[in-house]
Amino acid sequence: MKKSIDIAAAFDKYGPAVYRRARYLLGNHADAEEATQEVFIRAYKNAGSFEQRSDLYTWLSRITTNYCFNRIRDRRRRQELWEENMPPHPESFAATPTPDGLILMRRLLAEADEECGRAAIYVLIDGMSHAEAADILGVSRRTVGNLLERFKNWAAEFINLPPSNRGA
Repeated sequence: MKKSIDIAAAFDKYGPAVYRRARYLLGNHADAEEATQEVFIRAYKNAGSFEQRSDLYTWLSRITTNYCFNRIRDRRRRQELWEENMPPHPESFAATPTPDGLILMRRLLAEADEECGRAAIYVLIDGMSHAEAADILGVSRRTVGNLLERFKNWAAEFINLPPSNRGA
């Protein structure tokens, strides 16, 4: 039998971490607050599906990443921001990202294959090891490496495309 989740206690304990993750991925306070609320609403609604194969924070982190990833993909202004702020190379979002690097990463995530995008978030943004990302994604470390390689190759090609060929 699955245990129920005390959402209030989970919010008290993990709310700040969920907010920080959402703020980092979405780039602003208002979107991060909305995302934090939505993550805990989804956790409450789906508490029965939490299988406790991982800890609660890992599950909430996955919900946060998926929610933010979808928000990034849905942003209307992404083409305009890309045109105004495109830095020259995809590696600019490494260790200490610049504002331009964050804009680039958000733009790339909005257009990327979902599996590759999630691997990129966990490893390139969160700084997780391939083993940690593999555990969260439910794949092998080798698969994580392959997903990152595909993401990096695709990102390099995407950046070099003329704006009219990049998509929405």
